[in-house]
Amino acid sequence: QVQLAESGGGLVQAGGSLRLSCAATGRTFGAYGIGWFRQAPGKEREFVSFVSWSGGGTYYADSVKGRFTISRDNAKNAVNLQMNSLKAEDTAVYYCAKDRIKWRLPAQTMDITLPDFDSWGQGTQVTVSS
Repeated sequence: QVQLAESGGGLVQAGGSLRLSCAATGRTFGAYGIGWFRQAPGKEREFVSFVSWSGGGTYYADSVKGRFTISRDNAKNAVNLQMNSLKAEDTAVYYCAKDRIKWRLPAQTMDITLPDFDSWGQGTQVTVSS
C-alpha cells in the first residue's frame, strides 16, 4: 500500500517559482508512475504532469509545458514538481496520485486520465498573486 503526502505549496508572486514534493510510504513505490493534478475553485480537477515508474517518461499538460519539470527519486520515495514562471492561473490545490497500473509507460499524454489513479495525497495550496 502506497500512501502519498504533498508539501511545498505557498504564496508566490507571478513569475516566481515553487517546488512541490510528494513523499511516499510503501515498498512498491518504485513500480508505479506518479501524477500531479490540480483543482482550482469551481473547476474540475485537471492533469498537470506525470512521471513513469523509472523516471524515464515525463508528460505535461500543454498549459505547463516548458515551465514545470517533474522528477522522481525512487531511493527516497519522492517525486518533485519544479514550477517556474508561475502565473495567476496556476493557483489551485495540487495533488499527487499513484497510477493503478504497475510499470506503465503511457504512449501519449492524453492516455493519462484521473480514473487511472488510486492513492491520492491530501493536497497542497499554491497561490500565485498577479
